[in-house]
Amino acid sequence: MTTPTFDVVVVGGGIVGLATAHAVARTGRSVAVVEREPRLANHQTGNNSNVIHSGLYYAPGGLKARLAVAGCAETVAFCREHDLPHKVCGKLVVATEPEELVRMKELVRRGAANGVEVTELDQAGMKEYEPNVRGIAALHVPSTGITDYRLIAEKLGELVVKEGGQVHLGRPVTQIVRRGADVVVRTSHGDLLGTQVVVCGGLRCDELAIASGADPGIRIIPFRGEYSGFSDRAAALVKGLIYPVPDPAFPFLGVHATRGIDGHVHAGPNAVLALAREGYSWGTIKPKEFLSTIAYPGMLRIARTHWKYGFGEMHRSLSKKAMVKQIQRMLPDVQASDLSPAGAGVRAQAVKRDGTLVDDFLFVDQGSGAGSVLHVLNAPSPAATAALPIGREILERLTGERIAPLNAS
Repeated sequence: MTTPTFDVVVVGGGIVGLATAHAVARTGRSVAVVEREPRLANHQTGNNSNVIHSGLYYAPGGLKARLAVAGCAETVAFCREHDLPHKVCGKLVVATEPEELVRMKELVRRGAANGVEVTELDQAGMKEYEPNVRGIAALHVPSTGITDYRLIAEKLGELVVKEGGQVHLGRPVTQIVRRGADVVVRTSHGDLLGTQVVVCGGLRCDELAIASGADPGIRIIPFRGEYSGFSDRAAALVKGLIYPVPDPAFPFLGVHATRGIDGHVHAGPNAVLALAREGYSWGTIKPKEFLSTIAYPGMLRIARTHWKYGFGEMHRSLSKKAMVKQIQRMLPDVQASDLSPAGAGVRAQAVKRDGTLVDDFLFVDQGSGAGSVLHVLNAPSPAATAALPIGREILERLTGERIAPLNAS
């Protein structure tokens, strides 16, 4: 039986892998997506706050800044073209303590450098957007929006197939073997051959890099982010999106309140070390994976340096009272009785051996041209927002070919 052969095989059926496959298919190249789960977008893509990020937070000149700003506009355009749910509602970033004002000024600087419209507001100004918010100052970012990234990913999968590509579900990849002119992708249901391979493995990307003979130089540390749903009474206090000023020591944006595209309001996520790669609850434990995580030198350094932060996140996970106290910094009228569990996501955070949390998107190449493999080793938030331009970026790295955004005239 002949082994199926493609110009590009993409490992991973999250939104980044699907956007990459779609970019490849647009050039007329043959492409296949291989996904271990029985459906697309089962992990980071399908379990997040569904915010369309503006690109405000990210260091100017980095991949996140460039690709998120482009992706913000392109995600909205894609949703409009395919009649997918979305809303450009804007958001507030609220300072509740005087020491946050310096960090807020840095966000203003980054916004200007990244080309993101930002308006500075006083207390009266912020209440025009969110009458029930409490703070001493705020930023309004009008380009931020909300959507449903699972639906976007599923639409990308449809388009890949429509353009002649293939999508294989329930097919875990066990090994990736580079040869002279191609790459063998070994799966639980037979091999595929790719002239080139792109690995967008999310929570398993470092394992897949090792399975291809690469040294990823990082370890994926899974951080679970839990969400709390608001009662109808509390939901009435939130019009759109309300964010805290983030702590620059961490790549997390803090507990924020989001009115989703379905109208429901939730707050979150926190950032708790998960007990398994796909550890969506305290009850999901894989001892071997957890022991490997806590024995990693980078994780040990994080624990020593940031134990107080980690303890606070764990406390909020286990205590509704502690969680509501965090929310009350911005929304004082929310009560513990207003909160109920609303699901969780797991962030695939790349960490170096020295304990550095990788803050930007990270791509690593094994070779170039025929027989090469490109590994996406860090693509947490805002990767969903940035997915369409990330796909084009990867295509250009693979082939040297640059294609226009989908909404370009």
